[in-house]
Amino acid sequence: MKKVLSIAGSDCSGGAGIQADLKTFSAHGVFGMTVITSVVAENTCRVVEYQDVRLDMIEKQIDAVFEDIFPDAVKVGMLSCSETMTTVANKLIEWKPKNIVIDPVMYAKNGCALMAETAINTLINDVIPLACVITPNIPEAEKISGMQIKTIADMKVSAKIIHKMGCKNVIVKGGHKEGDATDILFDGKEFYEFTTHRIDTKHTHGTGCTFSSAIASNLALEMNIDVAVKKAKNYIQTAITNTPHICKGSGPIHHFYDLYKHLND
Repeated sequence: MKKVLSIAGSDCSGGAGIQADLKTFSAHGVFGMTVITSVVAENTCRVVEYQDVRLDMIEKQIDAVFEDIFPDAVKVGMLSCSETMTTVANKLIEWKPKNIVIDPVMYAKNGCALMAETAINTLINDVIPLACVITPNIPEAEKISGMQIKTIADMKVSAKIIHKMGCKNVIVKGGHKEGDATDILFDGKEFYEFTTHRIDTKHTHGTGCTFSSAIASNLALEMNIDVAVKKAKNYIQTAITNTPHICKGSGPIHHFYDLYKHLND
């Protein structure tokens, strides 16, 4: 059985962060593990507060996983500050996992900041060069590349800029644009476009976490990057389409829709 590790924050409401990652790993038939970097008190309406885990405890969690159950892929999510980023980066350099998927979590779905502004340079210098693939949405890609993104052409320019920072593949997600949702993958040579129709819903809590975790799962399952992204895109589309409608705010998606659909077969 393939194994995937999530290094990320914890969402007590269950829709994003490591909770979403574990659900996604299970839905893809891989064994999921976690390293918690921050504990976030949040729900679908607001982020109340978050508390970072001690740096030495982050190191100990990473060592505990790698020395026993070496992951086939690692997904990295919320790293709230430069110190956490440096700690995680140093451990990934030490253990050298094959597939590292970076989801540069900067904001919660309601717009609350989950990454310090002062940490952007550390993200660029220490974390991005480790990535097999990085998955920024448009606001995140704008912050990282230092440019405004209005069009598909802008997304491609931004992807090229980010690629030059040292990562192998860049996916700029188009969920924040109007019209169809087009994601752009750049592998350093070619661009790939993945387009799905936009679903008219506010229930998209945890979609970024889920998408990156699906890609990590597919890479662990030894898929090529373009296939891994295409299958992750299809998975997230199904999960958004069948959101469970269980909350007051921007609600979670349905990670196990296909499983639940066949429970009584």
